[in-house]
Amino acid sequence: MDKSSALDYINQMFPTEASLSGVEPLMQKIHSEIRRVDAGILAAVRQQSNSRTKAKEDLAAATHAVEELMYKIREIKTKAEQSETMVQEICRDIKKLDFAKKHITTTITALHRLTMLVSAVEQLQLMASKRQYKEAAAQLEAVNQLCSHFEAYRDIPKITELREKFKNIKQILKSHVFSDFSSLGTGKETEETNLLQHLTDACLVVDALEPSVREELVNNFCSRELTSYKQIFEGAELAKLDKTERRYAWIKRRIRTNEEIWKIFPPSWHVPYRLCIQFCKKTRKQLEVILDNLKEKPDVGTLLLALQRTLEFEDELAEKFGGGTSSREIGNEIEEIGRDSNGQNVSDIRKKYERKFAANQGNGAEEKDGSLSVPGAGFNFHGIISSCFEPHLTIYVELEQKTLMEHLDKLVQEETWDIEEGSQNNVLSSSMQLFLIIKRSLKRCSALTKSQTLLNLFKVFERTLKAYVVKLKARLPKGGMGIVAAATGMDGQIKMSDRDERVICYIVNSAEYCRKTSGELAESVSKIIDAPLAEAVDMSAVEEEFSGLITEALMTLVHGLETKFDAEMAAMTRVTWGTLESVGDQSSYVNSINMILSSSVPVLGSLLSPIHFQYFLDKLASSLGPRFYANIFKCKQISETGAQQMLLDTQAVKTILLEIPSLGRQTSSAASYSKFVSREMSKAEALLKVILSPVDSVADTYRALLPEGTPMEFQRILELKGLKKADQQSILDDFNKHGPAIMQPSIAPSVAAPAPTPAIANASVGFIASREDVLARAAALGRGAATTGFKRFLALTEAAKNQKDGPFRKLFNA
Repeated sequence: MDKSSALDYINQMFPTEASLSGVEPLMQKIHSEIRRVDAGILAAVRQQSNSRTKAKEDLAAATHAVEELMYKIREIKTKAEQSETMVQEICRDIKKLDFAKKHITTTITALHRLTMLVSAVEQLQLMASKRQYKEAAAQLEAVNQLCSHFEAYRDIPKITELREKFKNIKQILKSHVFSDFSSLGTGKETEETNLLQHLTDACLVVDALEPSVREELVNNFCSRELTSYKQIFEGAELAKLDKTERRYAWIKRRIRTNEEIWKIFPPSWHVPYRLCIQFCKKTRKQLEVILDNLKEKPDVGTLLLALQRTLEFEDELAEKFGGGTSSREIGNEIEEIGRDSNGQNVSDIRKKYERKFAANQGNGAEEKDGSLSVPGAGFNFHGIISSCFEPHLTIYVELEQKTLMEHLDKLVQEETWDIEEGSQNNVLSSSMQLFLIIKRSLKRCSALTKSQTLLNLFKVFERTLKAYVVKLKARLPKGGMGIVAAATGMDGQIKMSDRDERVICYIVNSAEYCRKTSGELAESVSKIIDAPLAEAVDMSAVEEEFSGLITEALMTLVHGLETKFDAEMAAMTRVTWGTLESVGDQSSYVNSINMILSSSVPVLGSLLSPIHFQYFLDKLASSLGPRFYANIFKCKQISETGAQQMLLDTQAVKTILLEIPSLGRQTSSAASYSKFVSREMSKAEALLKVILSPVDSVADTYRALLPEGTPMEFQRILELKGLKKADQQSILDDFNKHGPAIMQPSIAPSVAAPAPTPAIANASVGFIASREDVLARAAALGRGAATTGFKRFLALTEAAKNQKDGPFRKLFNA
């Protein structure tokens, strides 16, 4: 312990003078403890001294033991080296004997094989001279195996001599075999009964020779067989396009006649298969020459007949030699075009998959029977001859285009523009018939070619469908045009009957059907056509044409309904709004608007799809709302009573527009439509409330309720209120002085309780007033001026709040 700690310890032990009496006992205790510690230290030192001596003795003993161990290890190593030397001396002579035995065995084996090779070559030479093909074939295999053992000794003169002799024998066998096969097909096989068996044995020799010998023999045989074909069909008599079928009859007859004779060839040679390949190549070259040398365009019937027979022949070859046809799957793919998956019942779907299952089962049975054996080369016969017709099929495409256009004209002329009762899709018959004709044309072409001609025909389909769009557009009702229509105010108006409305709906549905089916047509053609041309198959331009037709038809429908409202809008302006004495039920023009919509909308809703009906509603609301607003300005003068009545009519029209979705029995998108109608009609309500405001506050009210208004509209409002020019000028000056409008966009006001809006910017006064202040000031001014009649309007509104029914009550239920 440090000094301070010792002092603290002493003060703690002896805090008072009286406690000093315990110093002696404490000192004795400490001395006793010191003695005990010294004794322990001494004992530990003695023990350590004894342990050091013992540790030295143990270390010396361990060192001695290690030295003895090292000596024994050196001794063992020396004895091992001596043993190894002794073993090597013993085995040295044994190794020499083993190598000698191995070399003697190899030499004996080589000499034995050499003897066998010499004997086999001599026997083979004898067999070759006697044309013993069956025995020679087996002997060839033996000689080939023996020669393989002497590859490492090919530089030895004797081996070189034997190999050269063997090569000459093979050449002799080859010449004998080719000489014997030259008599095949000359009629000698009927005279010499054993000739076929002799040639069958010769085939064994050919298989034992190099593969090139077999290739050369088969090629020579096929060329010799086709020599007569080339001579016959290159003559002036049969070298014509209309004689194409006779070419295929010739080769089929040739194969059928020689079927038994050609069995001499091993199946692995595929002789008929190789013969058909050479026949197809020669036929293609001859047909190319015929087609290129035609002075005039060939007759379409003759050209297509030749192509059809060629395709049938290629299908027969593909079925006989492998690579089965896929025409059935292509037909099913085309049949799916234009089918509405939503309209299929359970039985139709079941039949569809039963057909697919049966087709798969049929393919499996054919494979099990082994009727479709794919040859070694796996050659594809599809298009091997028929592709030469491709550059000359332009006349066929032109004929198809002419036929399609004639059918289109006939379909449109015979169209009744009506739908049979019970029809579910409400699509014109001409649309469905047109795609049926297109599918038949596609089937015809896909059965003939799947290359550039099919793509050209697809472009014809595209032009035909665009022409159909033009014809459907021509059927839409048109507005008034010309000088007379412009002079009478009828320019752009479209007068429609109920039948016209139905026809427009049918056109919309037909255009949607055609747009969807056009995409399916392009998808099907892209699956059928050759892969490099699939990217060029695109029907997006046609789909856009039909989409544009749908938009134009729906806008025509909207314009037609607008035209029906012309009389009602004119009737609204003819009402003497400035002399009305009391507010009553909704006006007659509102009832007429309701009757027009009630008669047209349910029919349109039942015929149009929800998407198209919603588009029609949006366009109708965006047209009627602003038109009703603008029509108010066309009135001569509007008194306060007239403005109250017009406000009631506006609410009635708004209610009628909001009920249109339920009239059409399509309420899926009614929420968004309702917001749209409320926003558009609220502008007309705001305008009427400005007209109802007192003269002193009309400018502020106009800024608050119609912030997007113009000074010209404001001047027209003053005229509607019946103010004189002198009175208008002061108000207009004040209006222009204080700024054009409240700095806030659209406002949807309410008569009963106006909602708060942003402040009015007053540049001349220099303060900001809220919308509530503007309306409150306008009401206060109105209460102080008996001539404005605003008291009467407030009394009517207060009375309407307490009534359960009545026309004016509708203003407070919104």
